[in-house]
Amino acid sequence: MSKIKSLIRKSPKSDQSAPIAVNSDNKNIDNISVDSVSKDNTSLNTPIEQTRWNGWGNVSINKKVSPHGAKLIKSHIGKTNKLKSVSLQQVLKTVPESRLPTALTDLNMVSTDQEVRLRHARGQSFPDWIAMHGGDFEVFPDGVAFPESTDDVEQLLKLAQEHDLIVIPFGGGTSVVGHINPPKDARSVLTVAMSKMAQLTDLDNESQIATFGAGTQGPAVEAQLDEHGYRLGHYPQSWELSTLGGWIAARSSGQQSLGYGRIEQMFAGGTLVTPQGILEIADIPASSAGPDLREMMMGSEGRAGIFTEVKMRVQPQPEQELFKVAFLPNWTAGKAVLRQAVQSDIRLSMLRLSNAIETNAHLHLGTSPSQFLAISTYLKARGLDSEKVMLTYGVSGDKAQNKLALTQFNKLLKQYGSVTGKITNIMGNVWAHGRFKFPYLRGTLWDKGIMVDTFETATNWINIDEQMEQMQDAVRNSLADESEEVMAFTHISHVYKQGASLYTTYFFRAAKDHASTLARWQKIKKAASLSVANGKATISHQHGVGRDHAPYLVAEKGELGLQVTSDMIKSLDPEQRMNPGVLLEE
Repeated sequence: MSKIKSLIRKSPKSDQSAPIAVNSDNKNIDNISVDSVSKDNTSLNTPIEQTRWNGWGNVSINKKVSPHGAKLIKSHIGKTNKLKSVSLQQVLKTVPESRLPTALTDLNMVSTDQEVRLRHARGQSFPDWIAMHGGDFEVFPDGVAFPESTDDVEQLLKLAQEHDLIVIPFGGGTSVVGHINPPKDARSVLTVAMSKMAQLTDLDNESQIATFGAGTQGPAVEAQLDEHGYRLGHYPQSWELSTLGGWIAARSSGQQSLGYGRIEQMFAGGTLVTPQGILEIADIPASSAGPDLREMMMGSEGRAGIFTEVKMRVQPQPEQELFKVAFLPNWTAGKAVLRQAVQSDIRLSMLRLSNAIETNAHLHLGTSPSQFLAISTYLKARGLDSEKVMLTYGVSGDKAQNKLALTQFNKLLKQYGSVTGKITNIMGNVWAHGRFKFPYLRGTLWDKGIMVDTFETATNWINIDEQMEQMQDAVRNSLADESEEVMAFTHISHVYKQGASLYTTYFFRAAKDHASTLARWQKIKKAASLSVANGKATISHQHGVGRDHAPYLVAEKGELGLQVTSDMIKSLDPEQRMNPGVLLEE
């Protein structure tokens, strides 16, 4: 463990641009809220030894599931049995000797330590969880490099070329679609972890452009910007651990994308180190000078190179930020509110609509039995039945703007029979407080033998209902040959004038062992992916393609689109050593 600490906490090199001074107030990160993050410049990112080696997040944080919430899930899927989990020491015994040449192992920035390699071998996809708990990792990186500058990354890629290595970029390790898994290959595998490049190095107040190391995690981004009165505003569910470089490489979307935009609106330019050299993407506000290299490199998922320095469009901290909850009679009413709000340009920062099944599940999972009874009684008294849906919304800005937006939105809510009030305002605060804790629920449910996973897409408004039903039906019926029930529900979490995202969560029972449980997941994943690929929807709205979605990309891009993408990648990585098998099937 001491080797991990020395690698993560080493001070920056003298030739790196000096980080902007950040005051330390030692705030506690346990609550994982936007305003409660560590601002100690010696450990801006969460040290990897403080995270779970076989699950999500900080080892000191857990999320309980209410007894009646677990009972609800089991009423759908049946009685469950917990799978056994191997120990860290058991897995460490399976880590083979490194195959890296001495030219790499002699570098101070490269570690071949077994635990370091183990902790960089898997992400957070369901197959990753099966591997981490069952012990069958299959492949480990031969070494993990911790560069501290663009020069370091350039040196590593040159050595990779000289010694014929595979290179895997590693941000926060939060991928849920297989971005960072080392492939089985005769070549040695070098994972390049960006965790030491986590500083705000420049801030252009006039242009509102902030320059960061690409390995900066979400809390560290906001902590450093807050010292200067700014905010980025990108809050994906993985915000606690995911990084700027990862967001850009996978075209991420944050919970408040309605107000702050997706990552493509925030990313202004930066430095991409490729096997062919350094590509500098200028941070020009707009250009008609040919194809946009900035857009072309976003979503390349490590295939074209490694982002080292990124320039982000930031904005002043809002004077006020509020989150609220309203309930509507049914899905049709809720969807109409979302569509009209975004198409009317009401200045909200987020809109999220849970369908009736998810609404019921959230009310069970997020409350005690007495709280659930109180809320249910209140809503029933206001005329809402089992078809009710929950709408979570937020405003971020100055008080005058927020007041106008809420006035306009409340008028729209009333037109569709909404129920609001003190109890729903309290629920908005509860959502804001726990907004980044949902991933911890996966571990809690795992210990109860309840398997959970998600998938997502986006489509036009005219297709929303049909696509949602196709997705949910495909998932629910995917294990019919085993007479197994799958519980599934969906929400809209990102809205556009043209359409919206659909995010489906599903639960199923663990099988008799890890391999059989993985086989169940594979059936569900295939059914879900086909329901998207056969619809008028994208295979991924926010998680990227990785390895899991690569087989289905052709349905969206077409054969010629895949060829264009492949040609672009090969122009920067002709020997195909950067993250092979990700984004495009090899």
